[in-house]
Amino acid sequence: MFEKILSNIGSSLKRHNIPYMIIGGQAVLLYGEPRLTRDIDITLGVNVDYLEKLLAVVQELSLKPIPEDIKLFVQQTMVLPALEETTGIRVDFIFSFTPYETEAIKRAKTIIIMEQEVCFASPEDVIIHKIFAGRPRDIEDVRSIILKNPEMDTKYIQDWLKEFDASSEKKDFLKTFEEVLKDSR
Repeated sequence: MFEKILSNIGSSLKRHNIPYMIIGGQAVLLYGEPRLTRDIDITLGVNVDYLEKLLAVVQELSLKPIPEDIKLFVQQTMVLPALEETTGIRVDFIFSFTPYETEAIKRAKTIIIMEQEVCFASPEDVIIHKIFAGRPRDIEDVRSIILKNPEMDTKYIQDWLKEFDASSEKKDFLKTFEEVLKDSR
């Protein structure tokens, strides 16, 4: 069921010329250990001015937007959550056009699913997202991706996490990554 939805999403976003990458649990399934996930998280390389275009994609995919006041919700959260009603699978479309997200989308890996190209965040970018989220499950996901992808570009990850540390109050992203990396090797 996820394969069909991912394939359809890839096809529709490509047709509408919306840059994107699949992140979250679906990307972890590709690069790390299998685990249960009931949603699809998609970073879009556009800002909320593309909402009408995205709503056309959502309609084309037969997804039901979850918020009642879609425009207000998207303006406040930069996310359009939608539901595939027959399966109960939630699809979160995340608007983002930061320099980091723009670069990450350019680095996305194209995976063929049901004869359709689908863009997934690179293992490095999935790790960056997971370190940034920082929940225990996310840290375990990072560990599994490190173990299964020993050839990954750790310098790329370190450079971006260092930059995030410099612009954030939290300031422990790089330290967290380096601890997980050390424990995983």
